[in-house]
Amino acid sequence: MTGNPINKTGTFTTTNTGTPVASDNDSLTVGKDGPIVLHDVYTVEKLAQFNRERVPERVVHAKGSGAFGVFETTEDISQYTKAALFQPGVKTEMLARFSSVAGEQGSPDTWRDPRGFSLKFYTTEGNYDLVGNNTPIFFLRDTIKFPDFIRSQKRQPDSGLRDHTMQWDFWSLRTESAHQVTWLMGDRGTPKSFRHMDGFGSHTYQWINADGERFWVKYHFKTDQGNDYLTDQEATELAGTDPDYYRKDLFESIKNGDFPSWTLYVQIMPFDDAKNYRFNPFDLTKVWPHADYPLIKVGKMTLNKNPDNFFAQIEQAAFSPSNFVPGIATSPDKMLLGRIFSYADAQRYRVGTNYADLPVNYAKNAEINSYSKEGAMRYTFNDPSTPVYAPNSYGGPHADPVKAHEENTGWEFDGELVRSAATLHAEDDDWGQARTLYTDVLDDAARERLVSNIAGHMSEIDNDAVLERAFQYWENVHEELGARVRKAVAEKK
Repeated sequence: MTGNPINKTGTFTTTNTGTPVASDNDSLTVGKDGPIVLHDVYTVEKLAQFNRERVPERVVHAKGSGAFGVFETTEDISQYTKAALFQPGVKTEMLARFSSVAGEQGSPDTWRDPRGFSLKFYTTEGNYDLVGNNTPIFFLRDTIKFPDFIRSQKRQPDSGLRDHTMQWDFWSLRTESAHQVTWLMGDRGTPKSFRHMDGFGSHTYQWINADGERFWVKYHFKTDQGNDYLTDQEATELAGTDPDYYRKDLFESIKNGDFPSWTLYVQIMPFDDAKNYRFNPFDLTKVWPHADYPLIKVGKMTLNKNPDNFFAQIEQAAFSPSNFVPGIATSPDKMLLGRIFSYADAQRYRVGTNYADLPVNYAKNAEINSYSKEGAMRYTFNDPSTPVYAPNSYGGPHADPVKAHEENTGWEFDGELVRSAATLHAEDDDWGQARTLYTDVLDDAARERLVSNIAGHMSEIDNDAVLERAFQYWENVHEELGARVRKAVAEKK
């Protein structure tokens, strides 16, 4: 056996079950040059563990980073929601994870992409997950198209390469994507860091107050560091020279005591306004103009603690929009309704059936009385005297719909089963808000960068029919924008 380095800590290596091991360096063999024996328990355990030390990466939002912190409600918004975390003065422990969307685990942080903005609040009423992006909108309005969209942004099955023609083929055939693609090709597609971007719940949610009154709500987390962006050239250079740029920036900022923070604002729509609002307020491709529903300040989120173990606390962190708490509920948003099923289902596949038992996902500030039992990696369990079924005659927990307020979180619908777009409102269309973004929100310099970014991306389209349809796409957003994109692409071809 070769020598071991000096043990300065006085600790010793053990197996995963605590048994001391004889060597960190040499396996047990039949003679010095013979075969390794199967009963070398530590070598077998070490190799078997290594083979399994990666859970499947997320299909979407695979590359990311995160940190722990606290959310403090500084304002009184109790007239809108009874949720415990949003009562005046309440401080709630939380976890945030930021991510790219399309790239894999090893992809560069600075590729042009939307950024995930996922929050887990460890409230006294259970965990509340808010899973959004750094844009207030998305490419789609119906969850049935989500797998198709993501596949179009991933890799070709033959070459294993990402393909701009495939991306534009999908975008130009699904014109509701125009608003989000305009954001993506603008400055928000390459934020300076995770700290320098806003975050949004994106979907419309429902809030319920203590009197049972209902409201529609949208979340806006405004960065206190100020919005800042990388140029397309800077983002491309960093992708090659410092691919973990965002991850490093977040970790080192917190390590150095420069704690990033975001101020939360909400937009509140009275429940009855939704039916006759000028466009569908549950359409994820739309924003609510602030002139109609102004921002209302709620509180501040501060990230002040890095993970102790990236894998255990960030990779195994499992977020799901289905994790509501009393006072917060869903809406008719078809993308949200689909995510409520698919996210929790993805976590059961990716991490395991009992992913909620892991410390990072555990509802540590609320009492848990669940009838879930068994399955791989089960760690927590009820007292042996508690029945494993409900209802029962032995004092086991029972549901309380009044406490949950489930009886007052729905909305009106006609009861027919149909496959159809949502009911059209007066100003529902795919181009109007993208046009307003181009004409009224972006300044001249931002419009110039937008054209340059679009042209750089579209110049790689290798199908003439798709290219022409993409030109028409931008002409539909705005005639001038379409003409500028057409000219810029021609100069690059």
